[in-house]
Amino acid sequence: MFWELPDDPRASLRWSLSKLRTVLNSEDTERLLADRQGVRLELQGIQVDYLAVRETVRDPAAAPDDLAKAWEMSDSEMLEDCELSNQPEFMIWLGQQRNELSRLRFEIAKRAALANQFSTIDSDRWAERWLTEAPFDHEAAENAVASKRAIGMEAQADQLQADLQRSFREAGLTPPEFSKEGHTAAGPVPNVGLAMKAAAPRQSIRFVQAKDKASIAWARVGDKNNPPLIKAANWLNHLELDWEAPIWSPLFRQLAETFHLVRYDERGCGLSDWDVPDIDFESFVDDLKLVADASGLDRFPLLGISQGAAVSIEFAARYPERVSKLVLFGGYPCGWRHTANEEEVREREAVMVLTETGWGRDNPVYRNMFSQSFMPDATVEELSWFDEFQRLTTSPGNAVRFLEAFSTLDVRHSLAKVKCPTLVVHSQRDQRIPLGVGVNMASQIPDARFCSVNSSNHLLLGREPASAQFVQAVRDFLLD
Repeated sequence: MFWELPDDPRASLRWSLSKLRTVLNSEDTERLLADRQGVRLELQGIQVDYLAVRETVRDPAAAPDDLAKAWEMSDSEMLEDCELSNQPEFMIWLGQQRNELSRLRFEIAKRAALANQFSTIDSDRWAERWLTEAPFDHEAAENAVASKRAIGMEAQADQLQADLQRSFREAGLTPPEFSKEGHTAAGPVPNVGLAMKAAAPRQSIRFVQAKDKASIAWARVGDKNNPPLIKAANWLNHLELDWEAPIWSPLFRQLAETFHLVRYDERGCGLSDWDVPDIDFESFVDDLKLVADASGLDRFPLLGISQGAAVSIEFAARYPERVSKLVLFGGYPCGWRHTANEEEVREREAVMVLTETGWGRDNPVYRNMFSQSFMPDATVEELSWFDEFQRLTTSPGNAVRFLEAFSTLDVRHSLAKVKCPTLVVHSQRDQRIPLGVGVNMASQIPDARFCSVNSSNHLLLGREPASAQFVQAVRDFLLD
């Protein structure tokens, strides 16, 4: 397989062994042993990935980290591209070993999915893996649907249930009996610094239908007697999962203590419809108006974060009678297609291609590009949480559609039309949207106030002092 060999079989064997010895043997250890009866490998002191995976599965007390490591170790075909068509006995053995490895992966995924040491999000990921390894296993199918319900993804759970019922029937099998209850074996909320482990505040989630039939999920939380505050949607929100997030949970909890907070999931993500005809700036503005109307609020302060700031600016310019005050954080008035040079355009478009191909994979390397640019000061644990949060928030196709929509938005013409009191806040070392962008934007909004917070993060982590600074600035401004 590796070298040009003599035609004589015995000579070929001796030649191969001479090459392999240089790789396997060391000065003080002979691992490749040969005599007239055969050739064998001395395994002492050698790590064999297949054997390590097998030992983990055989250990009933294997820790969650060990299961995850065994899964990663086995995440490729055994002896890939090592088939020998002229050696039938070897091919029979190889087929048996590959089948055994598949069985081991099934056991790993099942044990991890049913364990109670993982977070609800991690349990859902393991449930998906289990179902992939055993697509016609009743228990795997029921667990996969229940895990979706446990993290608040009711629409996705219903769709998966319908797909599984159809696939079982098409295969001539009796479909599983699905429950409407969430998966009871889901584990604790992941430990992500100051991410809240307390139960989520009571919120009322409702749905409103846009003119293109897209269903938009929105929620209200906090005392109805408190002053109102509507937060414009931004990508990477999920009405249910936000309460476990190291970014959104502390912010929303603190705002809900002072205000009657109304928020919603952007079309194409979260609990809103993912399969929508339009993901563009006009639909973003229309959806904000739709939620404002559904909430029954005629006049209200408006909070816009990241690209939600541009949506809020446009809404305030179009409907000045409805917005009493405007708060913008980490905002920008136009997308990169309006300002980028040729090299930046190529780089950004390459990222979009990588996003479409890598967003839904178990390997988070593609999503991690965004995590680190959003939150360079995040810990490994926080980045890991955000990587998985992204995957559960939207699909790879929609992720690209969002990036394209953000790249072309332009509200520079609307800045001067904003008539309400405005507060612009920006992180001092924001690597995704530089501080100068926020300063320039504030300078073009009539009588806008500007303040910066001491952070490098585009999205503030709840544990950092800058997050408390931001909340206090919002309270002081809106209650003034």
